[in-house]
Amino acid sequence: MTSAALTATTRSDIASRRILRLALGTALSMGFSQIINWPMSFIAAVFTMFILAVPLPAPTLKTGLKFVLAMVIPAYAGMLLIPFLEHARWAGILLVILALFGSFYYSARGGSPVMGMFMTLGLTMVVTVGSVSSAIMLMVVNGIAVGAAAGIALVAIAHALLPDLPLPPLAGAGKKPPQPAKPGRLAARRNALRSLAVVLPLVMIFLFISSSTSYVVVMIKVASMGQQANSQVSRAMGREQLESTLWGGLGAIIAFQVMSIWSSLLLFCLLIGLACLMYGRRIFQGPGMHPRAGMWSFALLTMIIVLTPAVINTQGTGDASAAFYSRLMLFVVIAIYGTISVAVFDTFWPDKKESSVPLNESNP
Repeated sequence: MTSAALTATTRSDIASRRILRLALGTALSMGFSQIINWPMSFIAAVFTMFILAVPLPAPTLKTGLKFVLAMVIPAYAGMLLIPFLEHARWAGILLVILALFGSFYYSARGGSPVMGMFMTLGLTMVVTVGSVSSAIMLMVVNGIAVGAAAGIALVAIAHALLPDLPLPPLAGAGKKPPQPAKPGRLAARRNALRSLAVVLPLVMIFLFISSSTSYVVVMIKVASMGQQANSQVSRAMGREQLESTLWGGLGAIIAFQVMSIWSSLLLFCLLIGLACLMYGRRIFQGPGMHPRAGMWSFALLTMIIVLTPAVINTQGTGDASAAFYSRLMLFVVIAIYGTISVAVFDTFWPDKKESSVPLNESNP
């Protein structure tokens, strides 16, 4: 076997190992969370999937704590905004806007998109639910905390069972690859404001309706759309929002129909693992990521958050099917809204290229 063939095989093995780890970790996390069955238990699987869908090293105690705190601190901080929303609503809304902008600006300036996603998610879920019911808010906050801790533990277990393979030798190994560019302040502010323009109207709607506790899962989709809107390429981002929803919805429909034939936790976990294998082929490529990895990661996320509530809360009845397809249609409508809102924002505030500043160090 030639050296080139050996290198190609090694690159393929690295991607295959990461895909298998994504499937194993997410399926184990989903199974564990459903067996323990604490409130908002599926958050653990979402947490595990989102981290394993990025080629990060095995989490240490420090990095694991960092990821957990990135989700838990905004959730508990969101509780502090509830008194303002109840007694000084407009002041509370202003604080929510500032907090959301801060989480988007963190990602736009080169921060970890995974951590940015978790910060946005924790904040939006707690604020929208807490404005209606304090009891449900506490349940959501505690569920987020337990889910985040369990999720990172399952990530570590998945890495222990399927550790990373050594990277293939690079041609010209003595040369260091160029550092990625850190967006300038003006570009980062623009991208953060674009994310805010996508997410804020939806958050406001859920703040002012009395049934917002029924849409906790929807806030995960809203938070993911905010991170997608941080993309520099507006047209591609708008298209990817819709495509990720449609591909994720298609996977959820197929899995839901299979589950309607035989409702079983084992089958559910196997379907989640199978979905990770299929979507994972479009997420990882060689030692790096597929060019459209972000779109397929959000498609897998969409499938999980559309399918899981239907499987957990129902037993395959007609009402279950109606709720499932209603939730899926709501996700499609939200994705269409996100695409249109980005197009409108870019029409009134077109992108102007700004000089970038090299990053001193890369973020996970």
